[in-house]
Amino acid sequence: MSTQTAASILRTPKWRRVSLITLGVILLVWTVLAIYWSRTPKVFWVNDYVQDNRTVVGYATTDTLVRVAETLLDKPGGYLSNDRTPPSVFLDNMPNWEFGVLQQVRDLSRVLRNDYSRSQSQSREDDDLAEAEPHFFFDNNSWILPRTESKYRDGIRGVSQYRDRLVGLEQPSAEFFARADNLREWLAQVEKRLGSLTRRLGDSVASDRINENLAGDPAAEAAQPQPDRVRTKTPWYEVDDVFFEARGTAWALVHFFRAAELDFAQVLEDKNAEASVRQIIRELEASLDPLRSPIVLNGGGYGLFANHSLVMANYLARANAAVINLRELLDQG
Repeated sequence: MSTQTAASILRTPKWRRVSLITLGVILLVWTVLAIYWSRTPKVFWVNDYVQDNRTVVGYATTDTLVRVAETLLDKPGGYLSNDRTPPSVFLDNMPNWEFGVLQQVRDLSRVLRNDYSRSQSQSREDDDLAEAEPHFFFDNNSWILPRTESKYRDGIRGVSQYRDRLVGLEQPSAEFFARADNLREWLAQVEKRLGSLTRRLGDSVASDRINENLAGDPAAEAAQPQPDRVRTKTPWYEVDDVFFEARGTAWALVHFFRAAELDFAQVLEDKNAEASVRQIIRELEASLDPLRSPIVLNGGGYGLFANHSLVMANYLARANAAVINLRELLDQG
């Protein structure tokens, strides 16, 4: 540093030097926190046995639902989607990851309430699940009066109470029916979610698509005129949003399919469908491999640079094909 430069720094007012140093420290802390909070949680192992080493049908699914929802709220940085302060307000990848997880929590909690816990359509629904399920559908961006986290914790509390009644820790006892038709109801939700995400990921490079909305039914009609082509190109600033939503979806589904593999073991064995579940889990786990790039690349399909959206779409499409195959196996007598 030259003598003239050093002298000019010394002539700078002290309050300005202190302000610049303080601002630099704050920006550094925000950067470190942003990087740390943007790391997605690792996949955890699903519990199969209750504390006294008993195996209870339904425990793996309900306990996993509780743990996934708790991870959504208690991971480093907490729940970020409704934060209004730095550095959270500048982050968008983690909130989209959280939304992907939340969608799966919502789908499973609804199936748990409407199907898994009921023996038939005319059966009475479980009171704890009837109270818990709507809480997960609360606005995911509410930061005050009430905060999103408080509503989701109410939902977790209700599912936890159902889980404790299921294993006999509380009364009255709860029920969980591991039947093929119940599992198909959840798989139908998963199939739709994966199909939508696969299309949205593929739209990172596609500019338009042929309109298939009325295909397959010559008598089909729509409320609005249907064009021959539909523009589907994902804006460049939304490519990473869709990608991380897909990562959150895959992260949650890995746990839920592992739980289903345990709770529906007898059903899957009777249908000779264990291999299909293992294939789904394998594809989902592969989609969670670390992203070794500081940004989500959106290169052309045969271009020089990678297209991370298409790679993710490939894994989810293969998982979705296995889900469709599993549903067909469960439909067979």
